[in-house]
Amino acid sequence: MTAKDNMRTAAEVLVDQLVVNGVRHAFCVPGESYLAVLDAFHDRDLAVTVCRQEGGAAIMAEAVGKATGQPGVCFVTRGPGATNASAGIHIAHQDSTPMIMFVGQLRAACGDARRSRSSTTAPCLAP
Repeated sequence: MTAKDNMRTAAEVLVDQLVVNGVRHAFCVPGESYLAVLDAFHDRDLAVTVCRQEGGAAIMAEAVGKATGQPGVCFVTRGPGATNASAGIHIAHQDSTPMIMFVGQLRAACGDARRSRSSTTAPCLAP
């Protein structure tokens, strides 16, 4: 999906950079907070495994990192999605496994009620 003025979207740039840097597989639980990235995955040389729960997605990404030595990549939604993935992050941290987890965010223009789901995520994911 390309922006109307033929410029790439930020999501397209992100996905293209993942591909350029050797990422060939990503794991995710689709969510509204990164729909543009899901659109950008289309027609790219990157396999995407859709998981049923964020913890599984994070553990799969950690396993790829452990098996290949290259960072495993995981996309999750904000708030509960990110905290559900914390077990995989903990394993990666404890085993020094290369892993990258992207947490979707909403624009600041959204009301406080929607942003409040994300307010306590950062402390939960700290080492």
